Amino acid sequence: METVQLTTDIWMLRFAVGQAYAVRIADGFALVDCGAAGAERDILAALSGLGARPQDLRQIVLTHSHNDHAGSAAALVAATGATVAAGAADAPVIRGTVPEPPPVLLDWERPIFDSVAATVPPMPPCRVDRELADGDLLDWGVAARVLHIPGHTAGSVAVHLPDAGVVFTGDTVANVERLMLGVFNVDREQAAQSFRRIAELDVDIACFGHGEPILQGAGDALRAVSP
Repeated sequence: METVQLTTDIWMLRFAVGQAYAVRIADGFALVDCGAAGAERDILAALSGLGARPQDLRQIVLTHSHNDHAGSAAALVAATGATVAAGAADAPVIRGTVPEPPPVLLDWERPIFDSVAATVPPMPPCRVDRELADGDLLDWGVAARVLHIPGHTAGSVAVHLPDAGVVFTGDTVANVERLMLGVFNVDREQAAQSFRRIAELDVDIACFGHGEPILQGAGDALRAVSP
C-alpha cells in the first residue's frame, strides 16, 4: 500500500484495487473507506507512520458497501474501537444481514467486473454505529457534511468539507485514465444524477474511490464532464 499526502490533513491510502483516505480530525483520525479485507495491517501501519496509535482512529466512514471499500472495517473496529458510519440503505449489507445487490452492467463493463471481482475477498460483516442520511454532519471538529448520492449503490454517500473545498466521492465518480461516471452501478441514471449533484459543489479538491485525486480546480473539472 502506498501513502500519499494530499493536504496538511488528508492522506490517500492506495491499494491494489481502489483507495481510502485518512483524515486528521479534532481528536485523532477518521478514515473514508478502508479497502478490502486484509488491508487493516497496512492501514494501521500507515496511521502509525502519521504518529497515530490504534485508538486514535475514531471513525470509519464507508462511502458504500462494496468489498473493496468496506472489507477491512470489522478488523479495524476490533483493533481500534473506531465507530462505523455508512449510508442507511447500505448498512444492512455491511452488517451482513442482506446480500449485496448486483450491479447492472453494461456490456463493456462485464469483463472488467469479472476480472476485478475475482481479486477482492469477501467482506466480513461489520457493525454500523451510525446510519447516515443526506445533510448529516460528521463530528470531525470541522464542517463535514454527508451527501446521499444513490446509484452506485442504494446507500452511497459522499463527504463534503466545504471550508476546505474537498469532496470524497466514493465510486460515483472515477478518474481512471479519464474523469468519468463510476462503473458497476445498480442504477446508472441515478448515479449520473448523483454525479451532477457532486459537480455542483464549490470544491477545489476531489478524492475518488478509484483514480488520481484532483488537487486543483476539481469543481470545474467535474462540471466539464458531468453526464
